[in-house]
Amino acid sequence: MTGRPLTLMAVHAHPDDEATGTGGVLARYAAEGIRTVLVTCTDGGCGDGPGGVKPGDPGHDPAAVVSMRRRELEASCEVLKISDLETLDYADSGMMGWPTNDAPGAFWRTPVEEGAARLAELMRHYRPDVVVTYDEYGFYGHPDHIQAHRITMAALDLIARETGAPTPKVYWTTMPRSVMRRFGEAMHEAGEHAPEPDPAEAAEMAKIGLPDDEISTWVDATAFSGQKFDALAAHASQGENIFFLKMGKERFGALMGVETFVRVKDATGAVLPEDDLFAGLR
Repeated sequence: MTGRPLTLMAVHAHPDDEATGTGGVLARYAAEGIRTVLVTCTDGGCGDGPGGVKPGDPGHDPAAVVSMRRRELEASCEVLKISDLETLDYADSGMMGWPTNDAPGAFWRTPVEEGAARLAELMRHYRPDVVVTYDEYGFYGHPDHIQAHRITMAALDLIARETGAPTPKVYWTTMPRSVMRRFGEAMHEAGEHAPEPDPAEAAEMAKIGLPDDEISTWVDATAFSGQKFDALAAHASQGENIFFLKMGKERFGALMGVETFVRVKDATGAVLPEDDLFAGLR
């Protein structure tokens, strides 16, 4: 080992994404003395405005939303004890098919090589041992999540070509299908009854998550689920869209305390399945 601390870099699309899928590992590894770096790619301007006003509705001010969400992101980072926050500040592209997908400065229309070059600069600076982002589908098909995946993998390839050194351990976030079923039951118990999806929506939903036996890495962060809940709650302006907050901390911890990943790059030879993103590194 050198004197350099072990470092985790999580690359996310929007303010609040850091808490949903990786809040537990960010809090756990920070508590273990590991440097935690969060890269947030967009400004979150397509989120809800004050009073819950929706994008495109009268009174929705994207600039005000960006400012508000930046403050919330900083508060979330404080809760999770994140060491370093980096923001790329691309414009939020909105959901797939929205006009904002093609707006000037939108992350979705940004050339991958441009975003990858900027992210590679951060990788050269922080030299992460572990990098976490989304899968090719962006977990649920959001254009900014897909783009975050693309620039992350391109930046890693760029660094590898430059240095010839082994890439960091790389993980994609996912959710076990068993937990997704339990999550659906929790929504039903809370009175949240989603309409029956049409066949096209059902086909898209089928891409979310993985069978339990295809998940490589299960990290128990239950002891930090309270911090994860509080980090989500810090994004108060988006509370209407964050069902998890309606569970209460106890139910939330039971459902969301273990975070799961697919390991896609590794030079350590750590045995799978594993329960630690840093297996083989310490």
